[in-house]
Amino acid sequence: MSGTLDSFRQELKGKVAAAKKTGMSNEAIEHHAESVGDYLAAHASPQSPEQALLKEMWEVADQDEQHAIADVLVKFAQSR
Repeated sequence: MSGTLDSFRQELKGKVAAAKKTGMSNEAIEHHAESVGDYLAAHASPQSPEQALLKEMWEVADQDEQHAIADVLVKFAQSR
């Protein structure tokens, strides 16, 4: 795995762990990830190729697909 992708995973992992520490369920974390995805797609410039890909995917996805992307990102963060 590239260093950039590993850094991205570690950043996500830290955020998911912090949310779980406050007592948030996976479902609540996924819902929050969807809200963050909406905000970032509308207001943030990607800082890495991974973020650019996610932004592009988010923008073409419908609501159900965005939910799936958020779910996968939470699982990605929790893996390894």
